[in-house]
Amino acid sequence: MRVALLRGPDPDHLDIPHAGETFRIALRRRPTARRLTLRVSSATGEVVMTLPARTSLAVAQKFAVGHGGWIAARLARVPERVPFTPGAILPLRGLGHRIVHRGETGGLTRIELVEGEAAISVACAEPHLARRVGDFLEREARRDLTEAVRAYTEKLGQGPKRITVRDTRSRWGSCTARGELNFSWRLILAPPLVLDYLVAHEMAHLREMNHSPRFWTLVGSLCPHVEEAERWLNRNGASLHRFG
Repeated sequence: MRVALLRGPDPDHLDIPHAGETFRIALRRRPTARRLTLRVSSATGEVVMTLPARTSLAVAQKFAVGHGGWIAARLARVPERVPFTPGAILPLRGLGHRIVHRGETGGLTRIELVEGEAAISVACAEPHLARRVGDFLEREARRDLTEAVRAYTEKLGQGPKRITVRDTRSRWGSCTARGELNFSWRLILAPPLVLDYLVAHEMAHLREMNHSPRFWTLVGSLCPHVEEAERWLNRNGASLHRFG
């Protein structure tokens, strides 16, 4: 009688050496996968390997090692991260603003001129600065998104049931069948016409839950800068994920 060997749970990742570096590869086993695949996120630099159900870790590791050069080349194209620290420059509404720490005493985070330069001015204990900046950007995004939704509600004659703002990775915006709109707060880092277009796009889905010619005709009737915004997103959208 043949005894089946039980395989233990997969590790979360593999560490792969290549040319003096070590790449950490997240593992995702998918029963529906037909072959091994590697993906490098252009937004975060995360390396993910997807494994079919029956593929062994030894085979997966050999595959990853064999693609070390490919991984290195993709990672070299990922934009450098810009943390929320004093002196960092963020493109608030598409325009550079330097983060300025104005003191340890708590106060409102605000936009102001500091030595003639546009700044996001933060007053708090330094360990809390990154969170304060993130909260400020999300509030600004929610304000701009709410205003744009209000304007397009008047044009369209209908509005969403709810607006959610969070840090999405795969989409800038979405519309549910229940009429709820979801947006990435990172749109506040793009020029205003980009945020405006994304709102028009998702608002149009309230009437046309598809990407048919009729949908695009509706978007074009609502928003005059569809092509310009799409071009900007195609060229620069991934770079917005490097902030924070």
